[in-house]
Amino acid sequence: AYIQKHPLNIPPPSENDWLKNDEEDFFLQDPDRKRDALSQPFRMVNKLVMMVFENAMEIIEKREMLREAQKLKVQPTKFFPTAEFQVTGRANCLAVSGKYIFVGLSVGLAAFKISDCKEVCAWDAVKTEICAIHASDLGHECHVLLAVDEMGLVWLFFFHKESFLLIQILNETEDISKRNTSVEVVLSPGGDYAGVLLQGNAKAWLEIYRLPKDSWLKEMEKKAGAAEACREKRSSWTSTDIFLLQESPVPANKADRKLSLPALLLQVKPPKPITGSSFKSPLDALKKVDDGSMLGLGYNHLIKDSQWEQQEAIFRSTYRDYLEAEGERESKEEIPRRATFHFLLPSRILQVGPEMKVQPDVPAGISVHWDGSHNLCFYLLNRLLKEQVDSDPKPDVVWPCAAPIACSAVSSCSRYLALACEDATITIWDEHLGYPLSVTAILEERLIRSIHFL
Repeated sequence: AYIQKHPLNIPPPSENDWLKNDEEDFFLQDPDRKRDALSQPFRMVNKLVMMVFENAMEIIEKREMLREAQKLKVQPTKFFPTAEFQVTGRANCLAVSGKYIFVGLSVGLAAFKISDCKEVCAWDAVKTEICAIHASDLGHECHVLLAVDEMGLVWLFFFHKESFLLIQILNETEDISKRNTSVEVVLSPGGDYAGVLLQGNAKAWLEIYRLPKDSWLKEMEKKAGAAEACREKRSSWTSTDIFLLQESPVPANKADRKLSLPALLLQVKPPKPITGSSFKSPLDALKKVDDGSMLGLGYNHLIKDSQWEQQEAIFRSTYRDYLEAEGERESKEEIPRRATFHFLLPSRILQVGPEMKVQPDVPAGISVHWDGSHNLCFYLLNRLLKEQVDSDPKPDVVWPCAAPIACSAVSSCSRYLALACEDATITIWDEHLGYPLSVTAILEERLIRSIHFL
């Protein structure tokens, strides 16, 4: 028998007892494939390939999930063009009026029929590029067009029986250095008035034209009757008469048909900066006020320049820390060079007197507001035509706002007027009733750049 005399001593572990990397999973390996194990660096390559494969599978699964989620969403209906028309050059703009589509091209104008998309007429006498176009249906297959070319010139056309007739270039001048460019063009619904916002070297102004569309229609009827009589007379000519006519041709400029020119009705300039008063007494200021029944632009006041300077000094000393923190910048007051204007139908806002004859579907006034201005000015259009147009007329109605007006819009029915100010306040006015329908203030700091009725 063996008897242990001393206690059993367990030796401490050592590195020699640790399993090697090759022996860690030896009990999981197939004995028949033990010799097939890859050696370095092939095992590293295999590991990288497997990693790339797993990442690719994860990406594929995510994309499949997104594709399935997209299928569950409501897909919009896709519409494909039913017809197309070919144009000469490049198409820059288009306008629809009646049964015609007018396209502004890089070489002129073109008119297409909506029914079959075929070109019926083209105008390329000057080879000028048309960048904007506005059109209005006058009835009796007549249309009026305003086109703006690349040089800022405004071309007035009359379209009758599938032919263009140039009436006038509204802002054409003989001296090119004094030429004024058009910034915006608006044609009133029905084609009764046209508004053109012009800019010069250091000034800007708005011109409103009255279009004699009734005279145009009558003149075209007379010319059509004269052409028919001439056609009947030609049918009775003899060969000798035809030979004499060929010997003495009529110059092309003499054969051009002329129509009545539009009349300049109104010329509105931007408001001047308000300066110190030059009146010596309140009575002198009251003499400049018409009847006191409406608000003005604020020029007839009694505040002196010294009072404004004193108020400015008090403001700067009180809020000096805030002005320095915001990085105050000195800026001089400049005359605004951008305006937004709309043609308005007769309503209570315009305050048209009972003695003035107005038509319900003809604009009776315009609303104008310049950039950075607090005032919305209204001007009546039922003015007498003068040889010398007033270059700075007074507005008939003035609406002062609490903040500068940022943008405005008029609904398609011409009943509602929307004003958006720089303090993010939107006001909707009912022009027929003459009172605001709603006032909405956006609490967050937002700058409204445009507003539209849907």
